[in-house]
Amino acid sequence: MAEEIIEQEQEQVAQHFSLPDTNNEEGGEHSFLGASFGKSMMWLFLLSDAFTFTGLLLGYGAIRVKSEWWPDPNLVFNSMPFLHGKDVPLGFVTIMTTILILSSVFIVRAVQEGHRMNRKGVAIWLIWGIIGGLAFLGCQAWEWSHLIHSGMRPFYNVYYAGADGQTLKLAAAEIANHPASPGPSMFAGSFFGITGFHGLHVTIGVILNTVALIQTLLGTYHKRGHYEMVEKFGLYWHFVDLVWVFVFLFFYLI
Repeated sequence: MAEEIIEQEQEQVAQHFSLPDTNNEEGGEHSFLGASFGKSMMWLFLLSDAFTFTGLLLGYGAIRVKSEWWPDPNLVFNSMPFLHGKDVPLGFVTIMTTILILSSVFIVRAVQEGHRMNRKGVAIWLIWGIIGGLAFLGCQAWEWSHLIHSGMRPFYNVYYAGADGQTLKLAAAEIANHPASPGPSMFAGSFFGITGFHGLHVTIGVILNTVALIQTLLGTYHKRGHYEMVEKFGLYWHFVDLVWVFVFLFFYLI
């Protein structure tokens, strides 16, 4: 009798710490990629979405290459909250990038805890990941509001070329006297369009991670015996993080 109880306990422990099987009702049978169909479909979706962002960034790059002049990002993105009048070139966007990368690390930790079947650990790291995503969106909202307040609009660029090619900014009081964009209008249009599209993806990622958090707290994934849904949402979040690296490169560094 005692031996049977010990064997049952050992089986429960082994099941508790075992990794999810690929055939785990997260899409059914084994797929051609060696993973569940649910995870495979997420990979295919991310691949198609990668083509979309690639086309947008390549289009932006082509426009910039063909333009005779382009605003200096060090002079456009040099504002910092609570530091009025002080220029910090690319300082704020560096903070934004750090926040998003850290949030991706938090999601990695949530996936790791899911492999260990540690529901509390998954929930804690998901919360941190969600906080990171919301913080990034808050930073992006501040950056957008600051640029809009300075006169930037989609297809209206207040930054123009001086006599020596330096980047100058049209004063807010002079905007009414210049109905046409003083600088390359596609600079503003591309910036708001592509960063806004990425921001939409971040918003969707926050929603997905929130759904995962609620399901984790309810014990849904624990009852299934695996946390693969957290892993699938994590793939999406890492993709959003990776895309931002290229957006950061194209708009802020080059």
